[in-house]
Amino acid sequence: MTGLPSARGAEVGRRIGVGLMYGLFKPRVLGAWKVPVTGPAIFAVNHSHNIDGPMVMGVAPRPTHFLVKKEAFIGPLDPFLLGIGQVKVDRDTTDRTAIGRALGVLENGGVLGIFPEGTRGEGDFAALRAGLAYFAVRSGAPIVPIAVLGSSDKPGRLIKGLPPLRSRVDVVFGDPFEAGDGSGRRTRKALDEATERIQKQLTAHLENARRLTGRLGDTE
Repeated sequence: MTGLPSARGAEVGRRIGVGLMYGLFKPRVLGAWKVPVTGPAIFAVNHSHNIDGPMVMGVAPRPTHFLVKKEAFIGPLDPFLLGIGQVKVDRDTTDRTAIGRALGVLENGGVLGIFPEGTRGEGDFAALRAGLAYFAVRSGAPIVPIAVLGSSDKPGRLIKGLPPLRSRVDVVFGDPFEAGDGSGRRTRKALDEATERIQKQLTAHLENARRLTGRLGDTE
């Protein structure tokens, strides 16, 4: 389809993310080597703070096209986000344009970033929407679980909407896994089963990430 997100734009976005995230905070990145070097992949990221997406874009070894709610595309952010290869999605309807563009990213061997909880919350993967399973089963792309920890510990003093400047944020990449059962089925039952498998994998990764980083008391 036409209008696919720009791979070159996503690389520009990654470089911007590198400068901003390492300039403002102190990211500690674990397991980035687990990300497939080539081919399609889906980043499944827990979501407890607005910086989670930019943080992953800045520390991931590959450019990322995130599914981003349409409400974020306001004013000058609209052409900017589109220019760096992000995908605008209307969460209140079946957004076939966004679905087509997201699948196009994967068909072209790119990385699609998804917040599977659908909205910012506790960041514990407790409630997953079916979108992640759909994209994983439909494309056959492996899912890379990613835990962002420390982004919502406490608000910054200078800018309340951001973590404290130069604070440590941990980003832990997990082992890629397949969501489907190998049958290629895309029925409602198959997607429900895939969602259950995904939730178990993501929850286990989050628990492991907390142990690795010493953030066992974190609620995000």
